[in-house]
Amino acid sequence: MTTAVVTGLDGTSALDEVGTPDGGEALDAYSAVVSSVVRTLSPAVASVRIPGRGAGRGGAGSAVVIAPDGLLVTSAHVVGAASGGSAAFGTGTEWEFDVAGTDPLSDLAVLRLRLSSADAPPRAAALGDAEGLVVGQLVVAVGNPLGFAGSVSAGVVSGLGRSLATSSGSATRVVDDVIQTDAALHPGNSGGALADGRARVVGINTAVVGPWVGQGLGMAVPINATTRRIIASLIRDGRVKRAHLGIAGGPRPLPPDLRRADQKAAIEVTMVVGASPAARAGVRTGDVLLSVDGQSVQSVAQLQGLMGEGSIGREVPVTVWRGGRTVDLVVVPEELRA
Repeated sequence: MTTAVVTGLDGTSALDEVGTPDGGEALDAYSAVVSSVVRTLSPAVASVRIPGRGAGRGGAGSAVVIAPDGLLVTSAHVVGAASGGSAAFGTGTEWEFDVAGTDPLSDLAVLRLRLSSADAPPRAAALGDAEGLVVGQLVVAVGNPLGFAGSVSAGVVSGLGRSLATSSGSATRVVDDVIQTDAALHPGNSGGALADGRARVVGINTAVVGPWVGQGLGMAVPINATTRRIIASLIRDGRVKRAHLGIAGGPRPLPPDLRRADQKAAIEVTMVVGASPAARAGVRTGDVLLSVDGQSVQSVAQLQGLMGEGSIGREVPVTVWRGGRTVDLVVVPEELRA
């Protein structure tokens, strides 16, 4: 038996004794870590099926158990508008589930298994925090596209801070801080787990990027403070409430005389929706949005982060740069409707 010590980029180390049952060559350290993650996570990853919808139309995928009472998280595009389906595990067990809530704008959904009092619930995975990831760090993608034969791939975090455009009805949003990985992903792995070397789920696999961006790259919605709040809202309310101002725009560098230590850029307003909260407050096309609710904004992602449920119906101070001077306005954000 061989002892392998693997030290990750985050400074953590894993100690594992590895070998083959027949006395063959011991696993290398990399394989030992990947195998350990798979053993830990596989029982918590299910295959989901939506009645009447084929896999080619997004009616099949994977999901991850996040609570011992049978709550799972998956991709919203996997379940679509369905109210329920079935979840099969590698142990051979299968349950029906109800969709507790979906949020297409973050591509997350929560499922609730129909467990009886006599059922032994499936094992729950441990959730990590994607904020601690670094480029080059080992990650393992675990899915269950076929129900009884899991799908596993390993790679590294190849990019952080990526954005993924999503839409629901007339509403559009950019999911920020998406994890880019070269761990091979397949359509049936959508909704499955992206885990670090300690088997903590740091992302939910959501998309395979085509060859026009980079061959073999995949995307995962991060598990962080923002997505934990989204998941909690889906469990509690079945949906996520968001505020909006009614503007479109993009980042632009600030002139030297406007720059501060904590702000080198702002958002240039390229469109103001008619009769929107921004329009009523006097925001104009061409304004440069400097701050919202006392916090500087340098990107659309930062602005979205300030537009939570707590901003709906509340007077929010906004500062813009217009015609060579700063202008202070008060906006009352409304709930974003799909």
